[in-house]
This record gives sequence, C-alpha cells and structure tokens, in this order.
Amino acid sequence: MDKMKAAYEVMLGLAAEMVWDEALRKRRCEMLQQEIDAALANGDELAFLALTSELNTLENGILPVESSRLPT
Repeated sequence: MDKMKAAYEVMLGLAAEMVWDEALRKRRCEMLQQEIDAALANGDELAFLALTSELNTLENGILPVESSRLPT
C-alpha cells in the first residue's frame, strides 16, 4: 500500500508541475505578443525577429538547449 501511495504522490507532483509549466508558457507567449507589438510600433526589426523566433519556438513546444544545461 505504501508503494501505491508513493507512486500516487509522484504522479500528483508531476501533474502539478505540468500545469505550472503550461501556465508559465502561456504567460510568456502573452508577454512576447505584447513585446512583438511594441517592436512593430517602434520599427525595431531586430527585436521583432528575435521575439517572433522565441514565440514560434514556444508555440511549437520546442525548448532551446541552454549551454549551461549540457552535460560536461
């Protein structure tokens, strides 16, 4: 019975983490859309390109690999 309880707690923790990650992703997408609008309004092409690239990456579910997270 303890094994089932432990497994349930692990699954519950994973589900909570997934909900939290999705909320953060949605919020970041909203912020990026606002920043993209500002870049367009200001005629800042470089910012627009960088921001739309990040937004596309987030929307496609592909996370960039950070060099600090690579194994050594």
